[in-house]
Amino acid sequence: MAVDSVLSSPLGPPACEKDAKALQFIEEMTRNADAVQERVLNEILTRNSQTEYLKRFKLDGVSDRETFKNKIPVVTYEDLQPEIQRIANGDRSPILSAHPISEFLTSSGTSAGERKLMPTIKEELDRRQLLYSLLMPVMNLYVPGLDKGKGLYFLFIKSETKTPGGLLARPVLTSYYKSEHFKRRPHDPYNVYTSPNEAILCADSFQSMYTQMLCGLYEREQVLRLGAVFASGLVRAIRFLQLHWPQLAHDIRTGTLNPEITDPSICERMGLVMRPNPKLADFVTDECSKENWEGIITRIWPKTKYLDVIVTGAMAQYIPTLDYYSGGLPKACTMYAASECYFGLNLNPMCKPSEVSYTIMPNMGYFEFLPHDPNSSRDSTRNLVDLVDVEVGKEYELVITTYAGLYRYRVGDILRVTGFHNSAPQFHFVRRKNVLLSIDSDKTDEAELQRAVENASKLLKEFNTSVVEYTSYADTKTIPGHYVIYWELLMKDLNNSPSDEVLNKCCLAMEESLNTVYRQGRVACNSIGPLEIRVVKNGTFEELMDYAISRGASINQYKVPRCVSFAPILELLDSRVMSRHFSPSLPQWTPERRH
Repeated sequence: MAVDSVLSSPLGPPACEKDAKALQFIEEMTRNADAVQERVLNEILTRNSQTEYLKRFKLDGVSDRETFKNKIPVVTYEDLQPEIQRIANGDRSPILSAHPISEFLTSSGTSAGERKLMPTIKEELDRRQLLYSLLMPVMNLYVPGLDKGKGLYFLFIKSETKTPGGLLARPVLTSYYKSEHFKRRPHDPYNVYTSPNEAILCADSFQSMYTQMLCGLYEREQVLRLGAVFASGLVRAIRFLQLHWPQLAHDIRTGTLNPEITDPSICERMGLVMRPNPKLADFVTDECSKENWEGIITRIWPKTKYLDVIVTGAMAQYIPTLDYYSGGLPKACTMYAASECYFGLNLNPMCKPSEVSYTIMPNMGYFEFLPHDPNSSRDSTRNLVDLVDVEVGKEYELVITTYAGLYRYRVGDILRVTGFHNSAPQFHFVRRKNVLLSIDSDKTDEAELQRAVENASKLLKEFNTSVVEYTSYADTKTIPGHYVIYWELLMKDLNNSPSDEVLNKCCLAMEESLNTVYRQGRVACNSIGPLEIRVVKNGTFEELMDYAISRGASINQYKVPRCVSFAPILELLDSRVMSRHFSPSLPQWTPERRH
């Protein structure tokens, strides 16, 4: 029930007093965005004034914006790598931050094939928790009654390692789920999960997914929303149900747990949950044994009001699949965050995926924006714009300064300004800069793909064969999705052409060349399927050029696109395929970092 109108918010009537305070906080922050930004920069520079990094640029304790912008350079991860490596190796002096670095958050973006290491400090958990605490108060404005049921969220931890100096290195969500903030979170009737902590915190992805799905089936009548971090994760969960429903139904019918589930804490917890329920087992069997899985989400979880998943950027490719499985349920993108910093939230979470805009919360860090021209390969780091000065309709690359010790750091996200909430801008996430291929949290850029093709094509030399031209696309029609690489080959000796086995090995050689996030997705998370090479007829790429020119491309400036997604081009390529080849085994991957 909405609280007294005295507490009402311009965003809408809050569902309870706690929500009213959260919505009031959003209003205060966004009304005073520039003043908040000035305060945040002042706090960051004052507390870190004695760090080696700021002293190097002779900031001399000054904390005003103009001096900061004149003296501190705009940087990339590669620029900071020497400092980050020193911290990783055990140097505890105040290099980037006056507060001790508590751990590294491993980014899904990579540098030289390895996950980037983002330094963080203990208090950042409080800042992240604050942003999380704003999500449900906003959602409650749009979807009433979420306190009357539960959320079926598929949440997972990933492997963690230690740096040579003994600091943990792990993904930001693994850090959050393992924190006391998450494990001992106070009961909130608007935010109850069906998945027990024991399942979320199990490192074995099969045991974790199986247990979370089993609990979700037991509580099917309570489920009001389904979610995962990325759309790909929810699609994978439905595929998991397709593959494992007979065993799940058996467990429900008998009240006994699948013997493959051996994690002691899960077994103990599930001992309290498991009970024989033949009626539910019959229902699961009836629904899941049908050939048609259209609308399966609302058939099994009939009270579901929306899906809580990220479907912006590369994840937009999963929208048709989710629409099919859910009967077109709304898809809520609630927040915008990265390993480096949590940025903001969607104040209209039930909008269409194509209309998602995130409002930057000015208390999370200091934000600058580098104007981005999609048609230019150059960008000047001299003309950065402050948060409140961005212009509607323009695209920018996000540059951040954080409490944890990143200064004027280029995140690599391209954002388009769609409007303002009070004085805080709202952005549509356009894409990651330079990313060609992405299935899950992997990000493969053009240079990496080129290197992988070059390494794989070495296997063709003994057959006097070379790769003349190539392009790629991320195929998400398969579950899990996989990379498809189209190759046009020049075979100089038709009597000695490479065999299927050799071309299969080329697929594996490409995978071995790709970054650690890709290989972890293949080996540990099962979130990416085997890479596929499709060999096309000679002359195919000339036809591709003719098609592009017929649509207005300049013959002088035409370059073969290294990634394609336009349906007519994919149809042209697929109509010229002569043979298809898949990686015959998993690439090498271990949790340890290469040094």
